[in-house]
Amino acid sequence: MFPSFRKTLLSAAFGVLAITATSTGITASPQIHVDNNSFRCIKEMTKVREFYVDNLIGNLEGTVLVAKAGSGEYPPGSVLQVMPNEVMIKHHKGFSPATNDWEFLWIDNDKNGSTIFTRGAAEVNNRLGLNCFACHVKARPEHDMVCETTNGCDPIPVTREMFHALQNTDPRCAGSENVSAKDQESLRQLGEIVKALTGQQSPEAWGRGMFARHSPPVDSSPTSLRLGVLDG
Repeated sequence: MFPSFRKTLLSAAFGVLAITATSTGITASPQIHVDNNSFRCIKEMTKVREFYVDNLIGNLEGTVLVAKAGSGEYPPGSVLQVMPNEVMIKHHKGFSPATNDWEFLWIDNDKNGSTIFTRGAAEVNNRLGLNCFACHVKARPEHDMVCETTNGCDPIPVTREMFHALQNTDPRCAGSENVSAKDQESLRQLGEIVKALTGQQSPEAWGRGMFARHSPPVDSSPTSLRLGVLDG
């Protein structure tokens, strides 16, 4: 086969592939791989106001830029966490149009690392049975489904001090077993809120993640509550 003719055939073939990819919705963007090793101590991430950010594909600068601005669309690979067990990860365009390509995850944490309990898009519920998307969709469009106190999401009964206590006692972080008196009190108050929300259900599985739906009565002291989180 003459080289020029072969080149023409190859060009035509690639053209057909490109048209096929476009017509079927396939994109050239690589899938962002997420597994149990994608997570780390929340306080090793970059803090912006009351939450922490990271980027799984290296564009931390882009993620921090949007986070600090408080508006705009986060770049793919962005990781957002305000509490150790709930995670938002931004995927490439087309992952989930309904959630602006965010994936919601609940991860169970201990000193050895993290285990994904549940993950997905609009269908994901946390351990309280609350739907993540139902909360985040209320954020105004300019905030890219990220909830903060003034972004349009419904308020949740968790104080700034409770958030800090949860972050300070992430079991993946060195020294997390040393709980201050202030954090103990905040966690005690959070425990009362959780009891009210769960109908006095005891959060036995909080050592793995929290808000287990069917758990037997156990100690609900501040130490046993220190891993809890609420959606929103």
